Amino acid sequence: MAPISPLSLFVLLLSSLPYSSFQERQHLAVDPLIDAVISAVEPINAGPESPPLQAVPTPSPSPGSPLAPALFVLGDSTVDCGTNNYLGTLARADRPPYGRDFDTHHPTGRFSNGRIIVDYLALRLGLPFVAPFLGQGGEIEEMIHGVNYASAAAGILFLSGSDLGQHISLTQQIQQVTDTLEQFALSLGEEAAVDLVSRSVFYVSIGSNDFIHYYLRNTSSVQSLYLPWEFNQLLATTVKEELKNLYNANVRKVVVMGLAPIGCTPHYLWQYGSENGECVDEINNVVIEFNYAMKYMVYELNHELPGAMITFCDAFEGSMDILTNRQRYGFETTADACCGLGKYGGLIMCLLPEMACSDASTHVWWDEFHPTDAANRILAENVWSGEHTTMCYPMHLRDMI
Repeated sequence: MAPISPLSLFVLLLSSLPYSSFQERQHLAVDPLIDAVISAVEPINAGPESPPLQAVPTPSPSPGSPLAPALFVLGDSTVDCGTNNYLGTLARADRPPYGRDFDTHHPTGRFSNGRIIVDYLALRLGLPFVAPFLGQGGEIEEMIHGVNYASAAAGILFLSGSDLGQHISLTQQIQQVTDTLEQFALSLGEEAAVDLVSRSVFYVSIGSNDFIHYYLRNTSSVQSLYLPWEFNQLLATTVKEELKNLYNANVRKVVVMGLAPIGCTPHYLWQYGSENGECVDEINNVVIEFNYAMKYMVYELNHELPGAMITFCDAFEGSMDILTNRQRYGFETTADACCGLGKYGGLIMCLLPEMACSDASTHVWWDEFHPTDAANRILAENVWSGEHTTMCYPMHLRDMI
């Protein structure tokens, strides 16, 4: 790894801060220190006036007609492709080394070294990479093959992720979808718009920030209001109502992504003092319960809504297969982030190129929370067809379309 600046070395010193109990972990004032460091790193480009990044060319999709008219994406940083570039927030991936292994070799706003899951799925569908809603000029030609509404730090609940600054919540993203579909109806005609929307694929990946930036931090004393299973039911019920709103807008084909093992991310390995990279079971158990609630919610919707084709893809199962069988997939480490500081690289997000490893393809994790391009490709292949392990219930995306 290349030499690190004195400012970055200061951040590294924070990794020695002690954590002797769960309560201390919740209240230790690490975040203000990290925020101060982030603010000192220039150029951070944290204002909404930041210039848009260069357009992203799309590799040639599969020959022949697309398998679906369009791909629409809702969610958080797992699928954000540039929305937060236009917002005043710390949750941004518009600076190197993010995107260094992407098709353009430049940062685009994707929280990875390269492609994210929906990029790989777009190519499988024979579609171009989907551009962010806030980067559109409002022309129908820009949106006809899909739109990405996802916003890093967004949660199912409106308050989740607010500590990082501006974001577009799930409810707000649903409203943006509604606005887009209304524009389709005006431009294409009602019948053609309904046909396009009903045959298109909608991909929803959200929920991690409701834990990372809300429940696990006990924001607003939420843990005294909800037991974990009660909180999970609240989240699943909220998503169910939003999916019904999409259905009422003629959406029929939806992929609902579950949560990955948050307790295995470098951040929580560092924060909870994992000795040898063992995952944090108390966090993962809550995630497993959330995924179960979401899976059952999808089962209910498929029986309640005529013509609905909704599938739930368990990112926990797919990720644990990768973590358990890392050598099969060519990964050298399942605990260390390619880009970060502190033990496991879990202290702070990737800020400088000097913080990154030389070969991200040997790592499962790119930064403290997000997977590498290599891991995203494997998960996308599972969503598409279950190529490596079964993740999706009751069907894979290939079967849906």
